[in-house]
Amino acid sequence: MIEHVIQVPHSHLYPGLVLDAPADAHDFLVLFGDESESRAQLLRDDAGRPVLRMGGYMTARGTVVDERVWTVRESVQRGDRIRLRLGRSLP
Repeated sequence: MIEHVIQVPHSHLYPGLVLDAPADAHDFLVLFGDESESRAQLLRDDAGRPVLRMGGYMTARGTVVDERVWTVRESVQRGDRIRLRLGRSLP
């Protein structure tokens, strides 16, 4: 079940991008600036670090973006919101 929607002003994720999400959400629908969308899950890797799994999607221009797992370089919670700064995507 998707609990929340997050908007990203771009058509792709990239290292350094900050996602602003409700702190209690682990499952998102990401709406991109070109009106494409993808499902994402905030998970933990084997070492307990946060990672973001992004489902595959197609941009409005027809570019296919495969499913990826992104490292989370920084996670800051303020009240009921959490800001996730993405690191690199994992191979």
